[in-house]
Amino acid sequence: MRQQERLAGADFLRATACLLVLAHHLALRLDMRRIPDELGTTAQILRFGNFGVAIFFVLSGFLLAHPFWRALDGGGEMPSLRHYTIRRAARIAPGFWVAATVSFVLSLTLLALPLTPELTLRYVSGLLFMSQWHWRTFFPVEADGPLWSIPFEVTSYVLLPVCFLLLFRLPLLRQRPLLARLAWLCVVAGVVLAHLLILTIFPLDDIGRGWQYGLQGGAKEWMPRYNPIGFFAVFALGALAAGIEIMLRRRSSFWFDAAALLTLAVAGYRLVISPGGTPEAYGWLDIPYGFPVFPLAIATALVSLCHSQRLGRLLDNAPVRYIAKISFGIYVWQEIILISIQRLDPGSFGVSSENVVTGWLQSCGLAAALVLLVASLSYHLLEKPAIDLGNRLTSCPSDRATPFKV
Repeated sequence: MRQQERLAGADFLRATACLLVLAHHLALRLDMRRIPDELGTTAQILRFGNFGVAIFFVLSGFLLAHPFWRALDGGGEMPSLRHYTIRRAARIAPGFWVAATVSFVLSLTLLALPLTPELTLRYVSGLLFMSQWHWRTFFPVEADGPLWSIPFEVTSYVLLPVCFLLLFRLPLLRQRPLLARLAWLCVVAGVVLAHLLILTIFPLDDIGRGWQYGLQGGAKEWMPRYNPIGFFAVFALGALAAGIEIMLRRRSSFWFDAAALLTLAVAGYRLVISPGGTPEAYGWLDIPYGFPVFPLAIATALVSLCHSQRLGRLLDNAPVRYIAKISFGIYVWQEIILISIQRLDPGSFGVSSENVVTGWLQSCGLAAALVLLVASLSYHLLEKPAIDLGNRLTSCPSDRATPFKV
């Protein structure tokens, strides 16, 4: 991707998202009963690194919506859905499938789980990106819980062009940017209403519900509040931010630097005040991760960073860009590595250490190094070849459905 095609700040937020999720899963392995009181608050805040999932959804919506807004504002045709589908599949499917398959094998070997029809059903539904619709299949595999969000995001990939198709069918919206953004607000409102209907129509009973019953019990605890439509509301806020960013037409100002700092501070504040509430930080209408304050803050930060004079480029430094590049691998491989460490060394993460924090930090260092190594290998040996193939298959200068890397 050429440098001029970069949207400043996007790499920083992508890197932040994957590192937050990693911090979340590391913190879950810290025995909170044994840590010093003065470290309790910090440890609790780290557990809310799951907010990184919301950042991923906002960022994906922001990046993928750009070509649709440009085409709509220019009065052109909708970008090629064939190209869009090929590029999305090339970016997501190979890494997800390999990680899910390795995790499935580890479930049968390292975790010594019996090969049951239900375990197979979960795995197959995950491979088909259909696991998100029922609590039984919510977690596609036992040894890699974070994979639940990938089929959720695929649902948003499908709904985004469907919603834009409605806008493209209305000639009144073409070349009328402000009116088109108001129409997208109506889309967001419709999605939120659909989420509310799901909460009302599909309640779950309490039989086998709760994390004490394993991943499936946890999925039953999360659903229906965790559903693909509710997460599309988060994704759609990112898409709205993309429309606003395009309307600004490359204007830059130090006011945008200040706005970015302010909105990042708001997002950070929403995260750090989460301890004391539910682990999922349910917000308005029980949509998780501080909805709508947190995703709106991230969306506003994205717009501001794109038009900042200094801050966006400062945050998108070389190490950050590399973490962002391998972020997908960090996300899909981290739990496999953490579970493997725990199984191979039951005393890891401070379990057998006299000083639990020191032992936990030592294991965290080993885990982080392995995660970065495996994610790098995944990107260079698996993900990048697939991305390059997708780009070759869709290399039509007159129709670029996703010119920004996601």
